[in-house]
Amino acid sequence: MMMELSRRMFLAGSVALGAMMVVSGPALAQEPVTLKLSAVFSEQDIRAGMVKMFADELKDGFKVEPFFGGTLFKQGTELVALQRGNLQMGNIAPQDIAKQVPEWSVLTSAYLFRDAAHVRAFFASELGAEFKKMAEEKAGVHILGPTYFGARQVGLKGDKKITTPADLSGVKLRMPGGDAWQFLGEALGANPVPVAYAEVYTALQTGAIDGQDNPLPNVKNMKFYEVMSQIVMTSHLIGYDLLTISAETWKSLLPEQQAKVQAAADKAMQWSEEQHIAQEKTLVEEFKAAGLQIYEPDVAAFRKFAQEKYLASDLAKSWPEGILDKVGAL
Repeated sequence: MMMELSRRMFLAGSVALGAMMVVSGPALAQEPVTLKLSAVFSEQDIRAGMVKMFADELKDGFKVEPFFGGTLFKQGTELVALQRGNLQMGNIAPQDIAKQVPEWSVLTSAYLFRDAAHVRAFFASELGAEFKKMAEEKAGVHILGPTYFGARQVGLKGDKKITTPADLSGVKLRMPGGDAWQFLGEALGANPVPVAYAEVYTALQTGAIDGQDNPLPNVKNMKFYEVMSQIVMTSHLIGYDLLTISAETWKSLLPEQQAKVQAAADKAMQWSEEQHIAQEKTLVEEFKAAGLQIYEPDVAAFRKFAQEKYLASDLAKSWPEGILDKVGAL
């Protein structure tokens, strides 16, 4: 009788254990990692497609929640949000990192990079790895890579033809807020005025500013061309932001998760770069057809003026020795 009782208890225990496993199995399954991503560009921007591709690549194991148009955090505040743990990912400007890591100001200087490939080569190099390490240690962000969005050109309302930096004297040129951006405006010979990206169209329309500097795809996406009369092809800055993830979030991921995130970022950033380059080639003719004057100034004069301005400034005091030659040699 005792043996029968024991057998019954054993069977009952086995059934109960099986039921527990069935019930608890899904509960024990790993929850997807949520990554809130803030970006200042609009949902119509090519880079929004980049983010969506990135999210799709990570749909197994991650939940990427993008917020476009600065709706979650305003331009320039994303870095602090990452540092405070209020945000996991951000597409942020190198100028924002330069505010906290002075050495980074060289990466925001005029005429440093030649084109998108040069930017990509820098961040993939040992020299680029040193700067990424600085950002992680001093600013608390892990950089996945640069998100190219085109060479920046000067767009103006007036009819005065611009040939040299002297021709921009007194011109109210919109630049994003922050010392690095404002200095860039000065390095072009203009009078920089800080205006939020989302407010540029209205500022041009009302005459609060005389012009803005953005890559051609941005001019198209934000319809700035509707309130401009000319584009001066200064190509003074190869425009790129940085796809970043907070260092704290990055370190919390398993090595295989980190590898998956990096691979997804590489694929999406490469696609975005190719799309921007292709669009830049077609927009010149499109803007001409819309009635804008488009011409190339004395770029050598702009380059000389800008570089002399930077080297004579306090910004250059923080630059690593020989950095311009090292970047140029890549």
